[in-house]
Amino acid sequence: MKPTLRWNEAGLVPAVVQDAVSGRILTLAWMNEEALARTIESGRVHFWSRSRRTLWKKGETSGNELHLRSLTADCDGDALLVQADPTGPACHTGRTSCFFEPVTEGDATSEPAPAAELAPALGALTRIVRERAASRPEGSYTAALLQAGTPRIAQKVGEEAVEVSLAAVSGSTGDVVNESVDLLYHLLVLLEDLGIDGREVAAEITRRFPAEPH
Repeated sequence: MKPTLRWNEAGLVPAVVQDAVSGRILTLAWMNEEALARTIESGRVHFWSRSRRTLWKKGETSGNELHLRSLTADCDGDALLVQADPTGPACHTGRTSCFFEPVTEGDATSEPAPAAELAPALGALTRIVRERAASRPEGSYTAALLQAGTPRIAQKVGEEAVEVSLAAVSGSTGDVVNESVDLLYHLLVLLEDLGIDGREVAAEITRRFPAEPH
C-alpha cells in the first residue's frame, strides 16, 4: 500500500537526495504532486522551485541529472528520501554534495576527510562501469573485458593485485596509488560481470567493521 504523504500548506514535501551507490547525501529540495509524478514516470528526478514557482528537472540546464533508483517516505509521511544515480555534481557550486559548509568549529577543515571522498569516487566509477556494461560502446575496454568473460576479468584482478604488491615492495607510493586504482576498477568490472551490486559489498563492510561509538 502506498504511503499517504502529508503535504505542507504550500502543497510541498522536502525531498532528501542520496547517492544510491555511495550513500552520500547530495541535496535537499522540494516536490509537489506533479514533481513526484514526473519523477516516477520519467525516472529522472524533478523538483518544485519555490523561488521561481515552477517545476524543473534536475540537470535540465547543467546536464547533471539524477537518475531515480528508489523513493521512500518517512514514518510520518512528511518527507521523502530519493535514492538516485547522479550524472554529475549535485550542487550548483560544482561540488558533489550541497552539504559542505561546517557549522561547528570542530567540523571546520580545509580539506575533506579522505574516507568521505573515497566513497563518492568509487560510486562514480561504479556508475561508469555500469553504463559501459549497458551500452557496450565500440572501442570500450570495459565492454571488451565483459565480452571476454569471467575467467579473463578474474585473471586481470589477480594481475593488478600483484602489481599493487610489487609497487608496495619497491617503495613507490605513486605507483601504489596508480595500481590501486587499476585494481579497484577491475574488481568493479568483475562485480558487474557477476551481477553483484556494490551495495552488497558495502553492507558486508558495515557488518564486519561497524562504526565505533563516539
